[in-house]
Amino acid sequence: MADLADDPFEVTVRSSERVYAGRVWDIRRDTFDYGTGSISREYVDHTGAVAVLALDDAGRVLLIKQYRHPIGKRDWEIPAGLLDISGEPPLVGAKRELGEEVDLAAATWHLLADFATSPGGSNELLRVYLARDLTPTERPYDRSEEEVDIEKRWVDLDDAVTAVLERTVSNAILSLALLAAQASRANGWANLGDADAPWPRQPGRRDRD
Repeated sequence: MADLADDPFEVTVRSSERVYAGRVWDIRRDTFDYGTGSISREYVDHTGAVAVLALDDAGRVLLIKQYRHPIGKRDWEIPAGLLDISGEPPLVGAKRELGEEVDLAAATWHLLADFATSPGGSNELLRVYLARDLTPTERPYDRSEEEVDIEKRWVDLDDAVTAVLERTVSNAILSLALLAAQASRANGWANLGDADAPWPRQPGRRDRD
């Protein structure tokens, strides 16, 4: 539906304070005018992120499994990472993450999806790219922490979507990317976006303290 779209909505922010400074992201409390009164809300103040759905010539997507401590699982995901390098364009960040996590480069890039991961509790915005015409990087990346034992698997796109629908995988970014890719492929990839498309509400830490 051409008329189905989110509406930007500006409010007057009376105060904004960082109530917790974390290693990766912060917690912020805003007080703002809404309706006839004011509201205070706390949320994760996030750098934003990018993710990459890598698709080979055989119609397979590259999935990775890694440990995620908050949920106590090694879950299946797609390569993704924070936009935590100041001034780095999101496409450049996506290319960096593809190399760092799975030792791949891609010659063809398109915008697959933009979404807010948890708009009730975080300002994180995430851009998902479709990467094709894949080649190995010149040398493997030296990984650490949770990425040191990443498991990689090539999976047929339809089979991966089936895993989403059968609820055997649960990662939100993975699920959205797979479903968007399957729907776009069925439409001849007609609704893919330009990889350099503007991101009007590109995220970034709010610097108001």
